[in-house]
Amino acid sequence: MGRTLENKKEIVAELKESLSGSQMALVIDYKGLTVAEITDLRNRLRPSGTVCKVTKNTLMRIAIADDQNWQPLTEFLADSSALLMVQDDFSAAIKAYQEFQKVTKKTALRGGVMDGRSLNEDQVKAIGSLPPKEQLMAQIAGAINGVTTKLAVGINAVPSALARGIKAVSEKEAA
Repeated sequence: MGRTLENKKEIVAELKESLSGSQMALVIDYKGLTVAEITDLRNRLRPSGTVCKVTKNTLMRIAIADDQNWQPLTEFLADSSALLMVQDDFSAAIKAYQEFQKVTKKTALRGGVMDGRSLNEDQVKAIGSLPPKEQLMAQIAGAINGVTTKLAVGINAVPSALARGIKAVSEKEAA
């Protein structure tokens, strides 16, 4: 009996630890998946830095009970739940899950949580349609670079415009 309690505490501690490093968590209904299919899902999610945990809802509830950020997950915990804890690229993780879902047609996304906010299936899909993190960073860097170039050109133009203005004023006074 004591060992079972210890195992449960260990599972809860692992869930807490995985969630602490996550940006987003998704809850899926995995009913009907074989062990091979769950392994396939885990393999598809791994490159995006996502951990898939299948455990009892009661243990998940205990793991998130004292964490305001993850408490909204409670509304999605029912029947057979698997928790996808996204630690890195949430766009890639959602796309990987959607690809898996297309192949198996067995799972259902119940919802998720990001930054302490509950997300429905449509919101999760919208986040999944964002470009990958590297592409977003490149776009932001490009935008910043463009602004910096324009700023540099503008700053360089100030002295010559100022000089022309001073010359015009001095010529006006001389005349």
